[in-house]
Amino acid sequence: MDPIKVTAIFDIGKTNKKFFLFDKDLKEVYKVYHRLDYIQDEDGEDCESIQALTQWVKQTLKEALALPQFLVVKLNFTTYGASFVHIDQLGNPVAPLYNYLKKYPEDILEQFYSNYGPAEKFSQETSSPALGMLNSGLQLYWLKYAKPEIFKKIHRSLHLPQYLSFLFTGKAVSEYTSIGCHTGLWDFSKGAYHHWVNAEGIDNILPEVVDTTTSFAKTFDRHSMSVGVGVHDSSSALLPYLTSNTAPFALLSTGTWAISINPFNDAPLTLDELRKDCLHFLSKEGRPIKISRLFIGEEHKVQIEKLYAHFQLEKGYYKALSFEKERYDKARSKTHKRFRFEYLKPEVFVISQANETDWKGFADFEDAYYSFIHELTDLQVASLQLVLKGTKAQKLYIDGGFNANPIFVGMLRYKLPGISIETTDFALGTALGAGMLVN
Repeated sequence: MDPIKVTAIFDIGKTNKKFFLFDKDLKEVYKVYHRLDYIQDEDGEDCESIQALTQWVKQTLKEALALPQFLVVKLNFTTYGASFVHIDQLGNPVAPLYNYLKKYPEDILEQFYSNYGPAEKFSQETSSPALGMLNSGLQLYWLKYAKPEIFKKIHRSLHLPQYLSFLFTGKAVSEYTSIGCHTGLWDFSKGAYHHWVNAEGIDNILPEVVDTTTSFAKTFDRHSMSVGVGVHDSSSALLPYLTSNTAPFALLSTGTWAISINPFNDAPLTLDELRKDCLHFLSKEGRPIKISRLFIGEEHKVQIEKLYAHFQLEKGYYKALSFEKERYDKARSKTHKRFRFEYLKPEVFVISQANETDWKGFADFEDAYYSFIHELTDLQVASLQLVLKGTKAQKLYIDGGFNANPIFVGMLRYKLPGISIETTDFALGTALGAGMLVN
């Protein structure tokens, strides 16, 4: 029997590293899940090990190529954004894969904005809220002035998806979705790199920009295949929905971040929107797409651990709960806030929060959890409204981790009455998008 022709996709998240094989109908026929431990960069801060990731990616593909029932004919990559791999002329990394949550030195930030700011003007021009290391273009500026000995070794700086593609093609390129995710690199009004990139000579280490649908014919381990250039994960997650919808819609892609994406909203950003973590992504064609971000996954992770500890419950308890209207009504009836958030800043949306979490006031775990999700979804609605307003989107898709949380979804349905909300089991949405780009 002839082997099945398949498309191989690496889907690299901050926590989970995934590998899929899809058949000709883009149905999953094989998968591998993996986790990699963090290492420390030269400053002693946690970061992804680029060596371990490189080794795992190469080994995983090698093992898939050896499977007799499959024939890999296409390969692509999707990863988290705001992350650069800096390589020398031989293609070897010359610096760690710095964590985008690393603190940006204030003196260098002040120097940057005194030359190219002020900060809010720069943010409007680049559609990037001022986010320090999360503005990954500014990582290059930081390296130039804080670590000149490393900067001198850089031949090319590749966004993470394009580095993984480079491992198999030897082609150093960039593409719109990686450039357009709050990097501070792109001038959205001019449709080109911002003038600071040229003024600092950063353009010399950035490779040519190609279309996100570009692929190269390559041979790996005596197997010929078509290799894509990779795509930023949030942009990739949007693609399956764009192909299956004609009417305007929005997508809430959830995980560590909840990213609200409206592909039918390219309106210019206001300063108020920027202050609320609203920005533009670039589509695969280089067109602006309005999005807003909320750090709900990380917030949920921290708060759920506190809840388990307080109520002395086993991890995973909340996953067995279903949505109960009575409990929601009870949480909503409280006139005062009961939770203090660790990461989220409700004040940005003119929403208050408790000075400290009211642990003594909760009757049981469910009471506390419903209160937490109620206050969390108030913020989620405020974030969603930033991209929904002024458009005709009447449908909202929720994918990623929170689509399996009936309490989160149930509350959003009550809080967004004019919008039809669908949870999709596109747990593979991100990988599927990357697969579509090479098919």
